[in-house]
Amino acid sequence: MLLNGNMNSALGSLERVIRLAVTVALISSCSASEDEYVWRPDTYNGGRSYGKPPQCVDIPEDLRLCHNVGYNQMLLPSLLEHETMAEVKQQASSWVPLVHKNCHPGTQVFLCSLFAPVCLERPIYPCRWLCEAVRDSCTPIMEAFGFPWPDMLTCDKFPQGDMCISMNATDASNATKPTGYSPICPPCDNEMKTDAIMEHMCASEFAFKTKIKEVRRENMDRKVILQKRKKMLKTGNLKKKDIKTLVLYLKNGADCPCQQLDNLSNQYLIMGRRVDQQYLLTGIHKWDKSSNEFKKAVKKLKSYKCPSFDNVF
Repeated sequence: MLLNGNMNSALGSLERVIRLAVTVALISSCSASEDEYVWRPDTYNGGRSYGKPPQCVDIPEDLRLCHNVGYNQMLLPSLLEHETMAEVKQQASSWVPLVHKNCHPGTQVFLCSLFAPVCLERPIYPCRWLCEAVRDSCTPIMEAFGFPWPDMLTCDKFPQGDMCISMNATDASNATKPTGYSPICPPCDNEMKTDAIMEHMCASEFAFKTKIKEVRRENMDRKVILQKRKKMLKTGNLKKKDIKTLVLYLKNGADCPCQQLDNLSNQYLIMGRRVDQQYLLTGIHKWDKSSNEFKKAVKKLKSYKCPSFDNVF
C-alpha cells in the first residue's frame, strides 16, 4: 500500500511510508508548512458536519478486516461516514469473507483505506483505478452470492490524481490479467475450516443437509435439483411447502469447477439465499463427520451470531 506517484515499494513500515509520502506531496504542491495541515471536519465528503472532531484511535483487535493492515491507528470518523467504532466494526465485518476469497490483492488495502483510514494531516481517499480494479475482480464473486457492488463504493467518486491511496500499479495490473485458469466456483471452494464454513453460512438465508438428485446447465448457470428429503439447519424465510421442491442455481457457474456437484452420491451441507425470483446456491460442503472443523461448524450453527450483510458479501 502506498501513495500513487510518491513511492515505489510497500516494504517497511506502512505508516511511516504513507506519512512521508503525504508530507512531501503536501509541501511540494502547496508550499506550506507542515503545521498548517490539521484535521478539520469540513475536509470530509464535501463538508459533512460531524458530532465530534476527527481523532486518531487504535485499531481494535476485533476489527478483523483491518487489524493486520500494516498500521496501528486509524482516523475516526471513517471516510465512509462511520462516526463510532461500533459502526465501523459492524459494517467492516461484512467484508472479511470477500478478502478471504483473494479476488484481488488490493481488496484489503482499498477497503481499509475507507473503513480504517490511516492517520494523516488530511483525509486521503483510495485511487479510482484501484477501486475499479478491485470492483472488476471481485464483483463476479459477490454476484455469485447475490450481492451487487454497493453504491457507497461507486468508483467515480474517488480521485484520479497522485494524492490517493494505491498499490503498485504493475502488481495490480498483472493481478487482473486472465491466466487461462478457471477458478473454483466461489460457493464450492470447500475449505474445511470452521471460519470459512461460517462465512458461507452468514452469507446465506437457509441451510440444510441433503443429497443432490441432478445437475443441469441452464444458460450461464447450473441448476441444482435436490432430493426431497432435507434436514433443515437454518430455515430463514423458507416455507414448508417450498422446501421439498426447492431448486437452487449456481450463479454464473456453468463453466467453473465445483467438485461437489460431480459426485451425487454424497450428502452435503447446502446453503442458499433468495435473490429476485431465484434461489442461489451460496455454499456447499461435504457432510464429513471425520472433519473436526466441519463438526465444530455444525455445532456453532445454533448459537452463532452473524454480522449484518447489507448489500455486501
